Amino acid sequence: MACFLVGAAEAAAVTVAARALELREQSHEARLTGAPHSVSAEENPLPWSRRLKWLARLLWGGALLLCFEHLWHGEVVPWFPFLTAAENPADMAEMLHEMATVGVTMAVIVTFVWAMMVLAATHILRRSQRAPQR
Repeated sequence: MACFLVGAAEAAAVTVAARALELREQSHEARLTGAPHSVSAEENPLPWSRRLKWLARLLWGGALLLCFEHLWHGEVVPWFPFLTAAENPADMAEMLHEMATVGVTMAVIVTFVWAMMVLAATHILRRSQRAPQR
């Protein structure tokens, strides 16, 4: 009914965090410009802001697909209150239960998959940096 709202809320929070971290990384890099130990793109090809953007894109994509699916089945409508389950208290309790169980579970699974992606990417980058250049 509204499980996509959990993923959308997490996506919004991650998007804000990624942008804030990106600005912080840029200001840190600007302060280090000219210093002997400046961090360049070659030294850190996978900053945390980029990793968080991956998570945000996964979450936004999932939320949009689920929203479309709920719209297709008539659970989301283009008029107030937008969610058909919000029209009566019995359906609203069921909707909140679904958000707490299904929505949270899906968000956790997407976040876990993202964590595995980050671990794999980090491992691949470290292995490529250790390999002798030809």
